Amino acid sequence: MENVISFPKQENLIDEYERIISHKSGKTVDAYLRSIRQFASWLSERPGGGDTFHPEQMTTTALDVYLEELEAEYSINYRNRIKSAISGFSNWLIEKGLLQQNPARGVEIPPQPLLAPRELSQDQRYVLRNLVEKKEKSLRGKALFALGYWAGCRVSDVSWLKMKDVHVGKKVGWLHVGHKNKKGRDIDILNQVRRPIHDFLEDEKQKKDRPYVFFSQRSDRLTEAGIHHWFRNLKRKATKDEWEYIQDITFHDLRHDFAHRAREAGWTIEEIAYYLGHVTKKGTPAIETTARYTQVSRKQIKGKLQLVKG
Repeated sequence: MENVISFPKQENLIDEYERIISHKSGKTVDAYLRSIRQFASWLSERPGGGDTFHPEQMTTTALDVYLEELEAEYSINYRNRIKSAISGFSNWLIEKGLLQQNPARGVEIPPQPLLAPRELSQDQRYVLRNLVEKKEKSLRGKALFALGYWAGCRVSDVSWLKMKDVHVGKKVGWLHVGHKNKKGRDIDILNQVRRPIHDFLEDEKQKKDRPYVFFSQRSDRLTEAGIHHWFRNLKRKATKDEWEYIQDITFHDLRHDFAHRAREAGWTIEEIAYYLGHVTKKGTPAIETTARYTQVSRKQIKGKLQLVKG
């Protein structure tokens, strides 16, 4: 007989697994359980799931399709962490006799293509900026967008931005960013970034004792997943015509596009590398990484053909 587990039973099962992994750090345990619950919820909604979760649904095909759905919005590292969490849970289910084999064994997450920059069109930029101006009501949302679009920040830069690292006033502003690989850097910011951050912090001044700039109802830090979720909701505010332009744009694409616009503005590759945090372990600009963000396009070459002299 199939081992069908309703949602209340599912929670009991996950609670039991939580005790098994309780030796890990609190953050790791929370991340693992969140990944497992989200996958179980997704499985229950698949054809034949019947709004219930049962371990036999945890097949290689199911996990492969699930991770493919996350590919557009989440990094390779994030999806590998999900795969690891589900693999550990699966091994435990196998020990309990509730699962025959680990579905993660047959799943491979392909590496990110080396040449995958994203340069937005003028229409895409117009639609996104208009959405933020006209339909994004929260000051937090305006600040999030500004950091991606006008400062080229990584989603981790934004998520882990601390109050003590923000130095903005009415006329000047700079940030200390760089959570990834602990490669912090100081960057000056445009008024298009300074103003929304200043307005957001002034509006939230009664909460300035918090450690992080962006928080959620559940935590003192807005997670990377939370930022991606906000960006998807922003895009949903678009009209049908606008949606056609922005449906596949991710928050990380804003960073790529910033690099292209900086290059067009005359920045050197080294300057872009520093600003974006593309540096080697020795602290020198990682030119190869930055070059992928600023590939020369056919349009750029076409515009300069007439400058060639005979």
